[in-house]
Amino acid sequence: MVWDSGLAIYNLVTWNLPANAVVPQGCAGALGVWPEYVPPQEGDSRCSCPALNAMANHGILPHSGRGISFKDLSATIRQTYNFAPSFCLFVPNYAANMLCRNYWTDTFDLSDLDVHNCIEHDGSLTREDSVDQPDQGKPVRHLVEELLASGTGPNGDLTPADLSRISGKRRMESKRRNGQFSLTTFHKFFGSSNSSTMLTILGGRVKDLRPFLLEERIPDGWQPRIRHRMGLTMAEFNSTALRVEFGITEEVYGDTSNAAQKKKTL
Repeated sequence: MVWDSGLAIYNLVTWNLPANAVVPQGCAGALGVWPEYVPPQEGDSRCSCPALNAMANHGILPHSGRGISFKDLSATIRQTYNFAPSFCLFVPNYAANMLCRNYWTDTFDLSDLDVHNCIEHDGSLTREDSVDQPDQGKPVRHLVEELLASGTGPNGDLTPADLSRISGKRRMESKRRNGQFSLTTFHKFFGSSNSSTMLTILGGRVKDLRPFLLEERIPDGWQPRIRHRMGLTMAEFNSTALRVEFGITEEVYGDTSNAAQKKKTL
């Protein structure tokens, strides 16, 4: 965290990268030119994370989604999405520990990440609960469309308040329908962290989120919306995630229709 805080300070005192040159030269996606998109084939491994699936679909990760090095994942995530190096070390290392593997020497398949209630969790914005759909590698169209239609920002883009509202709604619906529903405080914040990625790296822009979430495809010409030279730090990322999580009122009041009104009257 000390390292991450130092990177956050560095970002504050240095110029941002040009909007069309966030991905480094020589890397997949430089100048917005992404490798060919190929949808997953029979036998390919995918997971509940659209960002990782998109990397596999473009061949940035092995298209099979299998035999991925935790250590190599750190470098490719940084190059592709401009997360800070501290972030890129922490998340794959956490995944390796979760799977009881060695970050430095071991590999994984994307589907390995979907052990229930480790990273994958109930009440997802783009997936049905695993009790209803064990294969978490495929997005659910009606959930994604509902998410994309919930934007109230310019051009219908998503805002933190939108993500809070739709997250609360999904949690309530999941809790009512799923007799095995579970969502710890950790997984609540993890779900809001997923929302934070939509708001930071993807800027909440529905025109970009649509192919990312429905096809798990990186749009032509796209570049990460975070342009800091050291990338998106955990400090900046967590501030957005906390804003989303603490904005969720529907789950508290148990009524999606008038939760916002109730909040105003307090």
